[in-house]
Amino acid sequence: MPASRSPLAAGVSAAPPSTVRPPLSTARVVVAVVALAIGGFAIGTTEFVTMGVLPDIAEGVGVDIPSAGHVISVYALGVVVGAPVIAALSARLPRRALLIGLMAAFLVGNGLTALAPGYGTLLLARFLTGLPHGAYFGVASLVAASLVAPHLRGRAVSSVMLGLAAAMLTGVPAATWLGQQFGWRSAYWTVVVLAAMTVAAVLAVVPSSPGRSEATVRGELGALRRPQVLLTLLVGIVGFGGMFALYSYIAPVVTDVAELSRGTVPVVLLAYGAGGVVGTVLGGRLADLSLFRSLVGSLVVLGVLLVGVALTSPYPVALFVGVFLVSVAASTLAICLQMRLMETAGEAQMLGAALNHSALNLANALGAWLGGLVIAAGLGYRAPSVVGAGLAALGLLPLAISAVLRRRAGRTPVRLAPAPTRQVRVPAA
Repeated sequence: MPASRSPLAAGVSAAPPSTVRPPLSTARVVVAVVALAIGGFAIGTTEFVTMGVLPDIAEGVGVDIPSAGHVISVYALGVVVGAPVIAALSARLPRRALLIGLMAAFLVGNGLTALAPGYGTLLLARFLTGLPHGAYFGVASLVAASLVAPHLRGRAVSSVMLGLAAAMLTGVPAATWLGQQFGWRSAYWTVVVLAAMTVAAVLAVVPSSPGRSEATVRGELGALRRPQVLLTLLVGIVGFGGMFALYSYIAPVVTDVAELSRGTVPVVLLAYGAGGVVGTVLGGRLADLSLFRSLVGSLVVLGVLLVGVALTSPYPVALFVGVFLVSVAASTLAICLQMRLMETAGEAQMLGAALNHSALNLANALGAWLGGLVIAAGLGYRAPSVVGAGLAALGLLPLAISAVLRRRAGRTPVRLAPAPTRQVRVPAA
């Protein structure tokens, strides 16, 4: 029986008729999405392993833990700067070549991190490493969405993002363990290897596709004038910051609040990673069913769960369960935000997808900063979870404004037209 064929999703910046590639088999689509997800695995590992080895980094470069937390913030700043700039400047470039270039730059940045001789050079290396992060996910999301029918786009994008969740489940705990056993620099050398694997996989199996020949920097950045785009970004910055207020200081929560050993930190990170996998799968399906309602629901649940963690974190079992559930809610929220931005950004879909990671990393910086403030004020390591719950609640405000604007407009954001041919299944995500 012949393999099913996958149409290009209408409106996802398809190639002009003279250069359209033949329809891809289901197997080829699956392999291409897996290759893109490997890059997400590498990026997720480098982004989140810093939290797990934060005390080791602080000791290694001779600073206190709140100062070492700035290593997290400067990476986030690199993402915030790099995502819109690279996406706007590169919209016309062939997408496979762009993916390879972005991952090569990411590889170099992690190598510089592992080699950094002191605190200042470490901060610079982490900033440079963050620059290609958002643009990679923006391009990868758009490529994945172009391979499947419109009603499967949420699941296709979540399959790419599943690499990020898988990093939380396996890559981050493993790299954290390596960092604790062989020095924190070994964690970043591990990421260098993963980045090299991504370059090879993308080159081998991801179909080549042109960029948007008509794209201009002004046209791409025009998405930032859309109220729904700006409101969605604000939800990500403020609401998702609640998760990072907790997660940025998860190591001392485990050791000082729950009074568990340092060796337990990777196990708690494993629980967070498992929740990320569940939330990513759930987010893709919910985004395809009811995107806006899923945004509201996941944000409300995140806030409630953060309050629960603040109350129960001295109890080890409750801490494990709470961290798992916070991760489910946060990962669901992240996928819904990604799809919402792609839906509302018009022709600048790559920029919209990339901007989600700018927003989430502003959330990273905001959550880590506010969490550090309450810790430095002597309120203890449970206080960041309370701050996080407040941020999640504040994130509901731009969603309420967005709902009012939608109601006034008398319609929901324009959706992509359905593809005319047969559909392809993507891996259950």
